[in-house]
Amino acid sequence: MSIHNETNAIRLQADRSHHREHSVPLYLTSSFVFESAEQARAVFAEEEEGNVYSRYSNPNVDELLAKMCHLEKAEEGVAFASGMGAIFSSLAALLQAGDHVLAGRAVFGSTHQLLSKVLPKWGISYSYADVADPDGWERLITPATKVILIETPSNPGLELIDLEWLGELKRRHNLVLIVDNCFATPILQNPVDYGADIVVHSATKYIDGQGRVLGGIAVGRKDLIAEIRFFSRHTGPAMSAFNAWVLSKSLETLQLRVEKHCDNALQLAEALEGNPALEQVRYPFLKSFPQYELARKQMRRGGGIVTIAVKGGYEAAKRFLDNLRMVSISANLGDTRTIVTHPASTTHSKLTEAERQATGITPGLVRISVGLENVDDVVADVQQALSKV
Repeated sequence: MSIHNETNAIRLQADRSHHREHSVPLYLTSSFVFESAEQARAVFAEEEEGNVYSRYSNPNVDELLAKMCHLEKAEEGVAFASGMGAIFSSLAALLQAGDHVLAGRAVFGSTHQLLSKVLPKWGISYSYADVADPDGWERLITPATKVILIETPSNPGLELIDLEWLGELKRRHNLVLIVDNCFATPILQNPVDYGADIVVHSATKYIDGQGRVLGGIAVGRKDLIAEIRFFSRHTGPAMSAFNAWVLSKSLETLQLRVEKHCDNALQLAEALEGNPALEQVRYPFLKSFPQYELARKQMRRGGGIVTIAVKGGYEAAKRFLDNLRMVSISANLGDTRTIVTHPASTTHSKLTEAERQATGITPGLVRISVGLENVDDVVADVQQALSKV
């Protein structure tokens, strides 16, 4: 019978042992044994499937990847120690000296550092394209361009990129499209449906959802994942079995959690619209959101992130953060607990002022990752802190 993806996120499991456990055990082992010298040879020669070493594969990691591939409609996947491990390994495996990356201008701070400081050491160049200038994307593609890298919604400005249009662009130029789907999660959108070749996640965020472990995931086309897997196996950014076990259990509640995050975020955004302390409230499913129609077209819900622009710049934003009584100040997001972040002074502080302005990261911008608390408590805390501004 046909099984829904949310059911697979719960029911898919590593093979049950002779102990007949209902919940998958932790496979905390660095290596695996062989029944014979011939089996060892065959597994290393890839003539026979089997685990060799947990840097290569582990039953807990394999279970997590099987679930993520079902959720993202992908063929295969690789797991990493962090989200940035997933992004770096994907780019490093698929690029070589002389290649060029076309990226959406609104990328995470560490992704910007990777593109602007790390990859150029190996002769890999990049260009940024603006969402507001669709024609500019095509003009920036050169014979050296190999990869398009984007995140949608973006961190932290919630800029959206039309995935259907982008899929057509990448097919026209025979490029590899990598989409960071961290903010939306596979519950809200599936970039593969629009032509994405690789989908990456910081599993630290919504996949875990409780601020416990780090992790990164890349899923997508079998041939490209094979290259990424080869790179990661021999460079070592492996996910631990424990983190994979935690993340796999987390996927069992992902659907429910994301739906609640979306409910709470929309209610908070609606409650904050028109607040005299704010210049702007941004949330993809608010009708005032500049890309509202696109959000409704390619996302099932609006997500768990609301951004606000506090009047008065950094000092006003700082007073707002310092007057919160319940909501946490942290650099993380996707937690059960509501978190606020001031990107310009933290997650995106290594960008120049001009670079921040170009992506809408103003001194008064605050990112709110709306948690699973009673939303009335979240609204009350945010509003009372704004009243002190």
